[in-house]
Amino acid sequence: MTRATRTAEYTGATALCLYLAFELGSKEWKLGFTTEPGVTPRVRTMPARDLARLTREIADAKQWFGLKAATPVRSCYEAGRDGFWLHRYLTSSGIANVVVDSSSIEVNRRLRRAKSDALDVRKLLGMLLRYHAGERAVWSVVRVPTVEQEDRRQLHRELRTLKQERTRVANRMNGLLANQGLWLPPGTDVGAAAKTVRLWDGSPVPVALRARLEREWEHAQFLRTRILELQRERQRAIAHGRGEAIDKVRQLLRLRAVGPTGAWVYVNEFFGWRRFRNRKEVGAAAGLTPTPYQSGDGSREQGISKAGSRHIRAVAIEMAWCWLRYQPRSRLSGWYQARFGRGGLRARKVGIVALARKLLIELWRFLEFGVVPEGASLKTA
Repeated sequence: MTRATRTAEYTGATALCLYLAFELGSKEWKLGFTTEPGVTPRVRTMPARDLARLTREIADAKQWFGLKAATPVRSCYEAGRDGFWLHRYLTSSGIANVVVDSSSIEVNRRLRRAKSDALDVRKLLGMLLRYHAGERAVWSVVRVPTVEQEDRRQLHRELRTLKQERTRVANRMNGLLANQGLWLPPGTDVGAAAKTVRLWDGSPVPVALRARLEREWEHAQFLRTRILELQRERQRAIAHGRGEAIDKVRQLLRLRAVGPTGAWVYVNEFFGWRRFRNRKEVGAAAGLTPTPYQSGDGSREQGISKAGSRHIRAVAIEMAWCWLRYQPRSRLSGWYQARFGRGGLRARKVGIVALARKLLIELWRFLEFGVVPEGASLKTA
């Protein structure tokens, strides 16, 4: 009995399909092919990003399993460093591809388990078969943005990276000074001060250390200039840009406690291209949902899932603190103060995460349905 005959008996002649799973590496890709459960997968290794080789491997797999050249192909790979370009190529080639959230893939809970790319690709193949057999909850499928939607993320992500680098440079300069028993007020020109400041014994700063501080200060000034340029670019886009995303940014900016950074990130990372059906989907997509662990009589909370966008979570916590300060009469601020305001530091930190989730849902309702959060005030200008 041939492979094609066995496949036809299992799925029916009209349901023949080639299933393909990718295990993507920086230098090599593992490809796993199969047609049905129980069939030994065909595992192949190819150079990374070689699309011509990928086309040949798919054609060879169809011959291997006795399939026609027009047989449809269904594929999957884990979301990661390679992003969505491969998904766009596969869908443009007529392949039904899904990008999978890697944290949603089930794993063996043993303390030690064997792991290799070949085993991973077989695991993905098995789950791909289950997914297309109707078991939709087998994993979480990532919603893929368009090229334009993905490109709008670059400005605020670069801005955040530059701010983090600026903080690292400032901390490095402070550490180098503290190592010699020196301290300079914030905002001091470290490059110039390094030439005049004196150590504990009145001696000047060593030559190599002074040169390094001057270079670090130059780098800090370069970062400051780039940050200001990006902030001005964002402000011009908010003031003069057109499109649904920009309109949503402006709508969020009508609320007190919402600034340009929060509104821009919320829209371009979250509300500008995703569509949510209910509040649970909003919280889950941000990774701010609780993860209870219950077994028998035992019950404990494991914290938030953190399965969503880390960019959104960081801004959501900052905005929650701003909301308490600038919207003290809102219902959400009153709820937080009544439940967590008199608690200790840990209770307030736990409460601010819960407030961030509730606020995120309120902002979604404000954008989708125009419902202003209860008790919140709008900006006068």
